[in-house]
Amino acid sequence: MDTRLLPVTTELARRLGHHRVLVEGAPFDDAIRIWNHGVGHRPAGVARCATPDDVSAAVTVAGAHGLPLSVRGGGHDWAGRSIRDGGLVVSLSDMRSVHVDPERRVAVVGGGATSADVIAATSPYGLVAATGTAGGVGMAGLTLGGGYGPLSGVHGLALDNLLAADVVLADGTQVRADPEHDADLLWALRGGGGNFGVVTSLHVRLHPLESILTGFVLFSWRQAGSVWAGLRELLAEAPDELTVQSGVFSGPDGSPVMLLSPAWAGEPETGRQWTARLEGLGDVLMSQVDVMPYATALTLVEAQMVDGSHYTIRTRTVADFTPEVVAALVEAGDTRTSPFSGTPIHHFHGAATRVAPDATAFANRDAHFVVEIVAGWRPDDADPERHVAWTDSVSAALAPVASPGGYVNLLGPDAGAQIDEAYGANASRLMELKRRYDPSGVFSATPLPEAVHR
Repeated sequence: MDTRLLPVTTELARRLGHHRVLVEGAPFDDAIRIWNHGVGHRPAGVARCATPDDVSAAVTVAGAHGLPLSVRGGGHDWAGRSIRDGGLVVSLSDMRSVHVDPERRVAVVGGGATSADVIAATSPYGLVAATGTAGGVGMAGLTLGGGYGPLSGVHGLALDNLLAADVVLADGTQVRADPEHDADLLWALRGGGGNFGVVTSLHVRLHPLESILTGFVLFSWRQAGSVWAGLRELLAEAPDELTVQSGVFSGPDGSPVMLLSPAWAGEPETGRQWTARLEGLGDVLMSQVDVMPYATALTLVEAQMVDGSHYTIRTRTVADFTPEVVAALVEAGDTRTSPFSGTPIHHFHGAATRVAPDATAFANRDAHFVVEIVAGWRPDDADPERHVAWTDSVSAALAPVASPGGYVNLLGPDAGAQIDEAYGANASRLMELKRRYDPSGVFSATPLPEAVHR
């Protein structure tokens, strides 16, 4: 351990307990391991926090000693911003409790809880939260940046269901942001990311749902263009209950296939009719769509991920599957450099579009699709740069037909022009609130416009 850290670790150990301050060894390595194994950041230490008071102590001590910090919730940010190289990681991995009030239909969710944790706690009451598509993703990080998911059409984004948040600010102060107290902070947290403090708990609106009709429909890659063209027409008349993810994925032999993943949050028989229409868009290679618990639905995407892989991601937002967009997506599949790479595309429509653009920091409320350009490769790959180049080429091909900005939960720290446009007309208010709540720039969990940092 660097002896310069001794005053920090000594003070943290006194306030949190020795077992909660990690600087080396197997527990330290476990604490800094995240989803993207390609991130090689090495922090100076980890403070494993169990309570908001622990978080306050960690933030205060780091500030007093000039040690930069980051906050680790679910550990799913592909760019690894939760692991501050040379800094202190404020880990919330021991703060995963979920308390459900079934009568009020509200869950209080610990800052380290995953989406799967939330649904496991709410399902016994026949309730669910609006989550993303994967159970292993941290609920806080997902929600603070946006939160596209299977229920976006009927219940909006995850951030649209954030009722309040308990936050530790940069000076260690603990506040609750809700419509009556620190309403400006709540506005900023709904889409502005974890840039204003450490969110130790979320107060989340719940919805009645026993099960969901979902799964996968696969088509041969040669039909991708026509399937996307047909999907464009179908989704133009689809109800809120139907949200459809699409994209290029890998078939059993590793070759590209066209995938549709419908999620129907309504009466199952009607959903099966829509599934049949989706299957009619081409010659189906395989269709596995059925009614299942929401918790099971959150495991489907993760089953496609290979543990230990390295990843890089780019993103573009498009208004529709126009011929130009489809051509770029087909080219992406044709030139894909790895069977671990793909383009999952998120569907934004329905209830999510009926929120005013200035009601939350998340500004883009027009119907759209978010294209994830995901390159994955094994650690022993001899030429990882070819996969990175593929993501850059797909992003560049989509740029002329894409909307300004992009989804902040997917934008990397180098996506300067997209970051500057991501918040649209809300950027100036977000800048003002950043200066008010975090004037020294302690927190940088997700990208903010460059002007915020000046």
